Amino acid sequence: MTDDARADWEERIGRRGVPGQAGHRGTAAGLARPAWLRATSGQGHVTLDWDPVPDPAGPYADTSGEPGRIRHYAVAAVADGASAGPLSDAIAAAPVAGTSGRPTVTIVVGGPADPGEVPGSGSDQLRRPWQPMIGSEHLSCLLRPDRTGGRVIGTELREALRIAHDELGVRAVRAHGILDDDLGAYTESDGRAVHDFAGIDRVYDELMELGLRPVVELSFMPAALARDPAQTVFTYGAIISPPKDWARWAALTGDLAAHLVQRYGRDEVVSRWAFEVWNEPNLEVFWSGTPEEYFRLYDVSARAIKSVDPGLRVGGPSSAAAGWIWELLGHLRDSGTPLDFLSTHVYGNVPLDLRPVLGVFGRAGTPIWWTEWGTTPTHFHHVGDTVFAAAFLLRGMASALDRIEGLSHWVASDHFEELGAPPELFHGGFGLLSVGNLRKPRFWALALLARLGRSRLPVQVSGDGADGLVEALAARHEDGRIGVLAWNVTLDQSKIGGDLRLDRRVRILVSVPPGAAYTVRHYRIDTGHSNIVPAWERMRRGALWPSDGQWAELRERNTLDELGPPERATAGGDGVLELGFDLPMPGVSALELTP
Repeated sequence: MTDDARADWEERIGRRGVPGQAGHRGTAAGLARPAWLRATSGQGHVTLDWDPVPDPAGPYADTSGEPGRIRHYAVAAVADGASAGPLSDAIAAAPVAGTSGRPTVTIVVGGPADPGEVPGSGSDQLRRPWQPMIGSEHLSCLLRPDRTGGRVIGTELREALRIAHDELGVRAVRAHGILDDDLGAYTESDGRAVHDFAGIDRVYDELMELGLRPVVELSFMPAALARDPAQTVFTYGAIISPPKDWARWAALTGDLAAHLVQRYGRDEVVSRWAFEVWNEPNLEVFWSGTPEEYFRLYDVSARAIKSVDPGLRVGGPSSAAAGWIWELLGHLRDSGTPLDFLSTHVYGNVPLDLRPVLGVFGRAGTPIWWTEWGTTPTHFHHVGDTVFAAAFLLRGMASALDRIEGLSHWVASDHFEELGAPPELFHGGFGLLSVGNLRKPRFWALALLARLGRSRLPVQVSGDGADGLVEALAARHEDGRIGVLAWNVTLDQSKIGGDLRLDRRVRILVSVPPGAAYTVRHYRIDTGHSNIVPAWERMRRGALWPSDGQWAELRERNTLDELGPPERATAGGDGVLELGFDLPMPGVSALELTP
């Protein structure tokens, strides 16, 4: 992709559609004004916490300040991507100067459950919000025999999705463009609509063979059905226009749903599939129609699908940055069209809590799916290949526990060509896996999270940087193994490469039976561990892609690394097992305790 074309993309993606009166713009009038704003000064940061915002995503650590330089802070509750309530009273604070040592953060892990309790049952079950779905490049790429970096695109994308299913437990895949012309779903002959789902069958059969199901994103517009086929996005020319004929769009979506039910079975599609209407229509780069035309698209699509079977799940608005949530919910209140899940996207932050907004519209309990989420929305941004992205991923997933049904990482594989083919091996791609399916640091982070047991254990974090920088999860397996996962990260991406002032000493206290002995394995993600990128930088010598021999060497080095050899640890008479280590920012540590 040329620099001019990339600049055009960046400019267009920043423009957002503005709903008119029909959009039912919600207000922030009902949002509580945060009270009791607290600012805690620490080494390299000021951490803010507040009341009474319900179920906040957690304290916020501002790491952009200078030691001793006072800043004034105020916070507001946010309802969606556009609405904020009144500001709190302001409070003043500054980071403290660093010392020669690392401040200590203490992580206390609660004891095992009562003997009669089933591990993983009830409210202590460790939920896994990454498993409902993961993102992918448009699925016609599964059929491609051509190569990127010498690797066959279709073969490698299929393998990446298999890895996500087998190693991370992912159950479904969301991708753009299932109605694009390369799969041939819609054409016209002698003025009559022709539906042919053979291409869609081929890619969905591929997913089914892997044990995966699709989230059927109804996008983009077939050229023959588009009102303005010249309105496109991406290098592959996806058409972002509304339909020229709404009845024909309804027939297409309804026939597609009926075909899928007939081919794969009603029980299968009703219970394990879902339909999402379009992608980010609140951005002009993805929708050339008006907001009201998107709401019509949602109505027409949902009704057509529900006419096939009322049990089929349909949702939206699949918006960028939690936009158009109030608008769609207000519209549906009037139109009466069903909504089975609320979907939206966010990058670079933890996802908002949208449950209060659903409650305003009488939809409490509606599943919330963040169908795109990641460290950055920017293509070719090097953060995607870093340890920072690994720790950020854990922060986001931990924030989603018990309040979000699905938090979908965008995407599984660097075989991704929205703005052009990958130019080199580590190019800042969105994938957990590189071209060549090398596991990046953030893949290992999610793998460590997936390795935790079913039964979540209580965790308390205290000290300089607790919860704002250093967070932790712990869980127990049915066989008595205990896992403790800790990470250290700021949301300030100017510190992707780290900041010595934010490194911490971590002290872990685990409640176990008195005198109990464990073998402790310590897995680590940092600059020198579970990080394949430096290995490639050392061997590449200016090359964009590895040679055959280098591919083999990289695969051999692409491991989840231990910080040191396994150790034996024994609890004292008080039933506390104590462990300690240094944790850089960014960095991830996972302790596995085996009786």
